[in-house]
Amino acid sequence: MNKITLYHGSDKIISEPKCNLGKKYNDYGQGLYCTKHIELAKEWAVDEGRDGFVNIYEIDLAGMKILDLNSDSYSILHWLTVLLEHRNISVNTPVAIDGLEYLKEHYHVALDDYDVIIGYRSDDSYFSFARAFISNSISVSQLQNAMYLGELGIQYFIKSEKAFSKLKFIEAIPVDSAEYYSNKVLRDSNARKNYKRITESVDKNGTFLLDLMRKG
Repeated sequence: MNKITLYHGSDKIISEPKCNLGKKYNDYGQGLYCTKHIELAKEWAVDEGRDGFVNIYEIDLAGMKILDLNSDSYSILHWLTVLLEHRNISVNTPVAIDGLEYLKEHYHVALDDYDVIIGYRSDDSYFSFARAFISNSISVSQLQNAMYLGELGIQYFIKSEKAFSKLKFIEAIPVDSAEYYSNKVLRDSNARKNYKRITESVDKNGTFLLDLMRKG
């Protein structure tokens, strides 16, 4: 079956999603970010004191060019590099500046020709791990463990005009912030605790970005 159901949490009903809209500095650029898990989409939909909607879509992936960053062809560093190239990140130390350039040179993935991109989702709290890695504060394995423990799930990024043309709006479900905002806050809190736990000890046997750069 090539048809799947996707959910998008928002503050509004989006019955006719358009290509090249949304935040410019997002995980994979401008487009529509969705999940296969409705409960997670409900968290994305709300904010403190503001209700939202889960927009439900069906898409036929037949004939689509799909980039799956979680496949065996890619590593956590490919995903991280895509993230760093699209998110707005400030680096101000020589190690971080050189590290970012190293990742772009060795782990860059061109996204232009793809219709749909599948990969981890990274909210602002988990983006702390990306900053820590390029600052040489955590190892590759610590970065990987942090993302696996994040429980943010896999997101489907609808990117091209072709993909949008195959996206069928089903309905929008109201989401109560009183019920789901607390879940969102708890997830963020757990992320910060996770970050503190992982970074409070040095991975003495791990591979750091500086190690990769030295190896060339």
